[in-house]
Amino acid sequence: MKIDNMLTDEAILAEVGVRIAKRRLEFELTQAALATEAGIGKRTLERVEAGEAAQLSTIIRIFRVLNLLSNLNQMLPESRPGPIEVMERRVKVRQRASSTGKRPGKEQPWTWDDD
Repeated sequence: MKIDNMLTDEAILAEVGVRIAKRRLEFELTQAALATEAGIGKRTLERVEAGEAAQLSTIIRIFRVLNLLSNLNQMLPESRPGPIEVMERRVKVRQRASSTGKRPGKEQPWTWDDD
């Protein structure tokens, strides 16, 4: 089943639970083994796989064991900097030299115009 906005929260939780169970089986892990590796209770994992609500930290622990953490980058991409932040980061780089001929270290001593 495809997860989209048309599904209820309960249906999405159920689908996530099914997908976690399938991934666990692909890794040939029992519920007890996955729960131990994730540092959660077996009953907690049973509830997640049954489609019940769970804390995000629990889901992250399960994802870590099942090598799914990189998928969170696709779900929640990093936000791009706003226009003000971009302007603040910009460093003004000099792009041309002036034509006055003044160079650092080549200063002429100041004199009165006697002409």
